[in-house]
This record gives sequence, C-alpha cells and structure tokens, in this order.
Amino acid sequence: MVEFITMAPTSGDGEFVGAVNNNSSRRKVDAWSGTDEAAERQPTFEYIRDIARTAEKGGFSTLLLPTGGSCLDSLAVAANLVGQTDRLKFLFAIRPGSIQPTIFAKQFSTVDYWSGGRALVNVVTGGSPTDLAADGDFLDHGTRYKRTREYIQILKRLFTEEQFDHDGEFYQLKGASLFPKPEITPKIYFGGASDAGKDVAAAESDVYMLWGETLENTKERIEEMKKRTADYNRELSYSVSFQVVLGETEEKAFENAERLLSKTEENLLNEKNDATAKGESIGVKRLHQLMEDGRKNNFKIGPNLWAGLTQVLSGNSIALVGTPDQIAERIVEYADLGFDKVLLRGFPHLETIQEIGEKVIPKVHEIIASRQAV
Repeated sequence: MVEFITMAPTSGDGEFVGAVNNNSSRRKVDAWSGTDEAAERQPTFEYIRDIARTAEKGGFSTLLLPTGGSCLDSLAVAANLVGQTDRLKFLFAIRPGSIQPTIFAKQFSTVDYWSGGRALVNVVTGGSPTDLAADGDFLDHGTRYKRTREYIQILKRLFTEEQFDHDGEFYQLKGASLFPKPEITPKIYFGGASDAGKDVAAAESDVYMLWGETLENTKERIEEMKKRTADYNRELSYSVSFQVVLGETEEKAFENAERLLSKTEENLLNEKNDATAKGESIGVKRLHQLMEDGRKNNFKIGPNLWAGLTQVLSGNSIALVGTPDQIAERIVEYADLGFDKVLLRGFPHLETIQEIGEKVIPKVHEIIASRQAV
C-alpha cells in the first residue's frame, strides 16, 4: 500500500511561483519555496492548521515540516498542530549544524510523547553553502556528511539506550540519556544524491527520500540504493516527491502549469541558475539538468512529467501534470519501482492537496487494490 505525505508551506504560499509582492520592500524570493517574505498567503497558524486538517481528512498520513532560514521553526509548528489533528504524523526536518543532537532529541521526544507517537525525523545535511553559513555552519560537503552520520547514530542511541558515553569526531557526550523515550523507535528519513549522501542513507537511515525525476532515472537510483543497502545487510523504505498540477483534461492541466509561472520575474530565472551553479547539492543539479534537457519540448520530460517549475525552484520541483486519473496512473508506476511513500504538494497548497485527497489518492488505492484482487 502507498502512504501519502505532504508538506507545510511554512515559508508562505500563493497561486503563482516566483511572484513578487510589489507592495512590499521584501522582494527576495526563496528558491526552495518559490515565495518571498511578503507571500500572498502568509504561513499563519490558521493557514497551516487548515492544511494539516485537510491533509489528514484527505488521506495523507504525514506532514513534512521543512527547515531553513525562510521557514517557521518545525518543532514550534508541530507543537501547535498536535492538538489540532488526531492521526496526522509530523516529519521534522532538522539540520545537524543548527542544533545539538541531545537538545533536538529532547524537543522531538516531547512532541512525540504529547502527540501519542506521531513524530518522525528527517535529517537534512544541507546543500547551499550560503544558507548554511547564515546559521554559522561552514563545514565542507564531505565533512558535513560525516557529521550527519554521527548525528543519526547518536539519535538512534538516545532513542533506544538508557545511558551512554560518546566520543566522536564532532560530538562528545558523557552520561547521555533521553526522557521521555519514544515507545516506538522513530524512523529516520534522509535524502542525499551525492556518493557521500547515498552511503549515509544506506548505512543509517530507514526511509530514503528522492525528489522525483524521470521514471528511468528514478529506477536507476532506487536500484543503486538497494545494492548499497545490501552491502550493509539492510533494507530501506523509499519515498519519492513531486509537485502536482491537475486539470479536467491534460491540455487544461498544462495550461494551469504554465499559469503558475506567468508572474515570474526574469531576473529570478538568472538568480536560480547562478544559485544552482554555486550550490553543492547534487540533487538540485540533477533536476536542473532535466530542466535543460526538456527546454526544447516546453520542459516536458516524460508522460505527464514537467520540469518547468525547476526554472524557479530548487529541490522538489518536478511536477506531475494531468487529470486525476493520469496522475494516479503515474504514481502507481513509481510505486511499482519500489516506493511505498509518495510526497505530493502544489500551488496553492491548500486547494491542491484537497483535490489530491478527493480525486487522486482514492484512485491510487483503487488501482492497487484491483491488482491485489486478481
């Protein structure tokens, strides 16, 4: 069975990607969220609460709470949403360079305890030197992944051991312990497209997260990861992430997709290109190359697969574009590769996940159930 995840747009949201609010002096658009600080829809408690409730009602199991300088704090958001939902799980994105593992584990386990075990961990190494430097993190790419591995190892020990000492390269702990301990050891979600990132994922994570690419590329990546995990005598769960643009017809869906970029300023495209060139994220560079490969075909890179948003967005930017039936069919194709988790999001987020919950998720379950019945 496929499990559905979405995310909370805690940087803001709107109908258009890369649109600048001309009534504000705050004109810097974030390449990860596609919004500026004066976004059309601010990440108020009421808006994020409505997204959480809509996700829960629509069949999403989990809400990803992102991290970064342009986002609200993930732990503070989750603490406020716990009482507003009943079953929804909260996937906390955390950067090892921003908080000590023992402090994060205490905050995380408190939310997990009060929510009845609805907390999960997404460890994010980070691929933008500029963004990381703003938090005082100046380690190089390879060293960051070494620290990430040690960070995950400590979290696991805090979740499972009564007390321990740790003398590592980045952290030294004496008599470390955690109260309250989660009743069920939380799964560690992790993504990384570089060799260093893939090795950390294979050795330490429980769920390997990929940004959506073409079916062929994604098949190669998941097969590679299965080989890497076999070297550690381990098996992982896999998650794939897409933007979604729906329409009553495929033609209308692509019209809706083009509309998302209709207010994008030209200078933002140049800024995104420069940021990709200077950044260290292999995953971002892979998506950027897919965009360039699809430029002559209006950024269509496969059946119902569109890289147009990658002109503006970093990270999760490849979109499934089509009718609800088409989107469901594409999701099942990715599930057939071995993905049991699918993260879906869109612009504007609230209306998109509501429509996904009503029209796409039931269809996916229906297709899978019909196969199992044969």
